[in-house]
Order: sequence, then structure tokens, then C-alpha cells
Amino acid sequence: MEDQERRSIMGGAGISRRALLGAAAASCSALTFGTPFVRRALAEEPVRIGVVIAKQGAFVQQGADLAAGLQLALKEANNTAIGRNIEMTWLDESDPQSATQNITKLIQDNKVSIVLGGTSSANTLAMGAVAKRSGVPFIGLNAAAREVTGKACNRFMFRAPASVPVYARAMAPELLAVGKKWYFLIANFAFGDDVLSTYNDVLKAAGGTIAGVDRVPVETTDISSFILKVRQAKPDVLVSGLPNVGPILKQLKEFNMTGQVTVAGPAVSDTDLWSVPREALTGVYGKTWYFNDPSNPPEDRQLVESYRKVNNKPPTDRVWLGWFMTRFVLAAIEQAKSADGNKLVESLESLKFKVGSSTVSFREWDHQLIRRPVIGVAQANPADQWDTLKMKTQAAAGQAELEQLFGSKDEIGCALEAL
Repeated sequence: MEDQERRSIMGGAGISRRALLGAAAASCSALTFGTPFVRRALAEEPVRIGVVIAKQGAFVQQGADLAAGLQLALKEANNTAIGRNIEMTWLDESDPQSATQNITKLIQDNKVSIVLGGTSSANTLAMGAVAKRSGVPFIGLNAAAREVTGKACNRFMFRAPASVPVYARAMAPELLAVGKKWYFLIANFAFGDDVLSTYNDVLKAAGGTIAGVDRVPVETTDISSFILKVRQAKPDVLVSGLPNVGPILKQLKEFNMTGQVTVAGPAVSDTDLWSVPREALTGVYGKTWYFNDPSNPPEDRQLVESYRKVNNKPPTDRVWLGWFMTRFVLAAIEQAKSADGNKLVESLESLKFKVGSSTVSFREWDHQLIRRPVIGVAQANPADQWDTLKMKTQAAAGQAELEQLFGSKDEIGCALEAL
């Protein structure tokens, strides 16, 4: 394996708290530390954790933020679990082929006990297949396509964020109140296809019509030709299935169309919204987490406060997700008292992770993390440049409503195999 690929993102002595907290604001190259730091094992071999998230391409910023959150959680845990040091190695994932190659390297060469990653749905699905063959649990950190916990599910693959159908159900009341003529701009990958299929189902059920559909190459940033078609179609809602909603907002502004159409998107990152001029902010968005959500528990508020002191800005949703899921994984290792693959699967399935006064867990029969998504409406020219969204009422008030939001066994279509 190339030396670059073996670089570790471990916390611990030699990396300051400021460097850890500031990682999300750094460039991708700065996040791949030049010299790995591996502490001596306390008594045994270290617990080895693999990470496969983007260091380049359309998802590079989301990958950097996820990595920053991972490091923060390791730092808080003193880089230990079950009395052993943690060795974490981060490899890249530019496409499904490279994602497959790198998760295989982590499992076969680094002997990792668990892998976290997947900044796209296609890469996540590819890595999930490797996890199944290898008997090593894998947690998808950024994939929203339904297949991950649906027809492509397996006993060794787990998913942290909500799926596209969950976001569609949660956002439907807001979007249908705007109007029932929708236009779709989607990227040519699994997530984009799922956005089109799922939101179209919502629209059809409400008696609405599709004003147009355009497929955009994943790496495209100049979408002016598509925005011209949107202007001609005059839809009520423009649904984004792109990896970054920023180009849509920027080019609506350039064509003096801001506010003329409501932009909507699931799984939108804070960095998407921070990348556009303040006056260009508009739309309704589904998110995993938001730093200024009044319902955030005390530990989340503490994260926001400490992160903001160092970085002069709040953590993004992806920073939080990396931080939260690393804490979840470490708790599962402690509960299992082992880093064995099968025991970790069973521990992940049974763990009830305390969050404030409530608990969060993976659903045993499809390995979907059950946690309320948040819905926000963009605020043009916010007083705080980072506080781009106004939170709407939570999509589900109780456990029964939450289960309904995430779908039934018949709807999901997952059949997990025995260990």
C-alpha cells in the first residue's frame, strides 16, 4: 500500500485540540497528516478502525467535515476503547471501484474491525457488498439512497443518515403548500435517481405535475443552461438531487430568479448553503442535524460552543455526524467488550445510545439509524452568516410517528441474513 494511503487520522498527543477542531476548515491535503502517529498499545493490539471517505471530487468538503468529527470524538475518548488504543486509518473513495479497493485494503492489510464512510450512495453500496463478504461491519455515513437499507441491505451494513424517502415524507407538507408543479434537477448517480423517484411519488399522490426533469453530471458546477429551462417552465418547486445545492442557488441569483421558485433538497449540507451569497439563500431543506436547532441535547450544544470558540464558526451537520457516529461505535465496542466483527454487529443492533433524555438506535431488521431528521427554511441575509436556516416543527412527535416516517418492513423490503 502507498505511504499516502496509510496515513492515520488518530487523535492523541502530538495533535493539538485547535488542530483537531479546526480540521473541517482546513484543506483536504491538510487533513491527511504527513506523519502517522500510532501510540503504543496499553496491553494488547490496538482496536483498528477503517475510514473510507472522499479526499477529492464533489464530496471533498463533506469528507473533510466527517473526518474532523471523527477526530473530535477520538480525542474526547482519549483514543481508547475496551482498555486498548485505537488505530484509525483514512483512505479515499473517488468512485465505487476505488471505494471497493480501499475498504478491501483496510480489511485485508490493516485488519480493521469496523469501517465507517461512504460519501456517496454508489460508493456506500459497493463497500457494503465487501463488508458482507468479509464479515466486517460497515457504517454508511453520508448515503441517502433507499437501497442501502432496502433491497441491497445486509447484516454487516448499517446506515446513519435518513434515506431519501424519509426526507420526502418529512418535507412534503412544506413543499405541497408552496404548489404542485415541480421541476427536478438530479445528478447521474443513485442518490439523484432516488430523489426523482421518491419525490415524484409524493407529487403524484397529491395530484401534482412534473414541469421537467434534467440529469446533470456529478462534477458539473455551471448549470446555467438548466436554469434557463427552469425559468421557461415556471415551476412552483425546484427539487435538487445534486451533490451540492450551491450551484442552483448561485445561478438562480445570477438570473434574478431568487424567490421566484422554491428550491428543495434532502440531505443538504451546511457547507452548500455557506458557499453562496447571503442574499441568494432560499428554499426548504432536509438535514440530519443543525447547530441552532432548539431541540439539540446538552452534549450537542457543548460541541457547538467548543467548536465555535476555536473555529469562529459552528460545526456543520457532517462534523456532527462524524462525531456522533464515532461515539456510537465506541459505545458499541465497549458494550461488546470486543472488536470481533460478529460481536460488533450484534452490539450495534442492540445498543440504545443515550442522547439527552432520549435514546437513538439502529433498527434491528434493516440497520437504519432511527433519529428525527430536521427540516429548515433558508433565511436570506441572516444576521449571523452561519445561521442560514429557520427550523420547522419536528417531523415526528413520538415513537409511533417516527417509525411511520422511516417506513414499515413491507415498504423497506430489507431481508437481513443470519450471522
